Amino acid sequence: MKDYMANPLHLTSVNHISLVCRSLEKSIGFYQNILGFVPVRRPGSFDFDGAWLFSYGIGIHLLQKEDSENMLEKSEINPKDNHISFQCESMAAVEKLLQEMGIDYVRQQVEEGGIYVDQLFFHDPDGFMIEICNCDKLPVIPIAGEMVRSCSRVNLHMTQHQQPMQVVQP
Repeated sequence: MKDYMANPLHLTSVNHISLVCRSLEKSIGFYQNILGFVPVRRPGSFDFDGAWLFSYGIGIHLLQKEDSENMLEKSEINPKDNHISFQCESMAAVEKLLQEMGIDYVRQQVEEGGIYVDQLFFHDPDGFMIEICNCDKLPVIPIAGEMVRSCSRVNLHMTQHQQPMQVVQP
């Protein structure tokens, strides 16, 4: 068995996700007006259409599909599909805004040890799944070797003072 390395590549954070889109204009509007991302400068040396947006400590890089009529369309909202998840302050406010904007979504609730997490799933203009949740309620509990962490920067201070977990391996 290989030695366990907590960070073999010395990663520090997520920098960006890159998404191929049918319409750069529609996708920019969605990520800017619905999710609150801000357009930022991208390298002028790129020889393809695209846009960079930034917020919440991560970037969204949109790439214009050259042959957009051949992109598969997704209509079913499936929470088990590839997606990116965003933490929010008020699930009720998000749900109300999605309803007002006429955006179809699926609501789901997960329970773990008496803790309930609400999730809303919907698509961007190209069918990429977006999740909005209050996942910071759930602690992140490593299977082995490290201490309990939180999904939330807000709740991080509560877990930083905890002692490392003792894990018993069978």
